[in-house]
Amino acid sequence: MVFAASVLAWLPASGPIGAATTERVVVERHSGLAINGFDPVAYFTDSQALPGREQIEWAFAGTVWRFRSEGNQAAFVADPEVYMPRFGGYDPMGVARGVPVPGNPRFWLIVDDRLYLFRSPEAREEFAREGDRAITIADRTWPSIQRTLAQ
Repeated sequence: MVFAASVLAWLPASGPIGAATTERVVVERHSGLAINGFDPVAYFTDSQALPGREQIEWAFAGTVWRFRSEGNQAAFVADPEVYMPRFGGYDPMGVARGVPVPGNPRFWLIVDDRLYLFRSPEAREEFAREGDRAITIADRTWPSIQRTLAQ
């Protein structure tokens, strides 16, 4: 355990480690934070939407991610694709309709071990009813939507 802690302390707090994602991520335009500064790992570990801490950040996929703990940061650094929201944090119901609407980190679901963010509680409820159908359509639509998003 001491060895693991010393290795984590040696890792840089930010920077590109590993392969970059191909997903375009929703970035809060005023702060530059992914998913409004919420900790993407906390959805899985705490089953809650929890804000990350300013002192624990990591730059990845063209944005800054915040975490509640160094352990959550380490989990994300080890495998960001596991914790990043599908469709880059855009609402999957909007993506299925061909409209990139940023999701709100407070309205979320984990389905098949993937995080989805929604623009509203109503969109989340619709997704819960439509499930696989919505994901299938959004998967088909997402590549063309990504081409329209600003770099």
